[in-house]
Amino acid sequence: MRQLKVGDKLYNTKQEGFNDFVRYSFSEVVRLTKTLAVLRNGVKLINQPRISYITEDIGYSVNRQKGVHWHLVSLEAIRKAQIENEKIAAFEWFENKKFSLQEKQWIYKQFRKMGEGEQ
Repeated sequence: MRQLKVGDKLYNTKQEGFNDFVRYSFSEVVRLTKTLAVLRNGVKLINQPRISYITEDIGYSVNRQKGVHWHLVSLEAIRKAQIENEKIAAFEWFENKKFSLQEKQWIYKQFRKMGEGEQ
């Protein structure tokens, strides 16, 4: 467990309830004070690593919001964010798309083909 340095890359996750997608935010430490690490997006973190049971084992608390933690970026976190962002994009596309009858028929046929191959 170490204190943050300028250039460290961190991420935070948010989720509005259990049925919501996990939304990732990424930023970088751009400035240090005696007790804080300031991120490029303006978030100020207490520069003291803490045990965090939220996303990772170790986190850095947001100043004046002790329950909100940022974590050092890892390849695993980047991959999870990519997967989650693909889910969000697909969900939002279907939410906003108005399908024509022809499109609905084509989609229906594709699902029927997939179902026939599995039986």
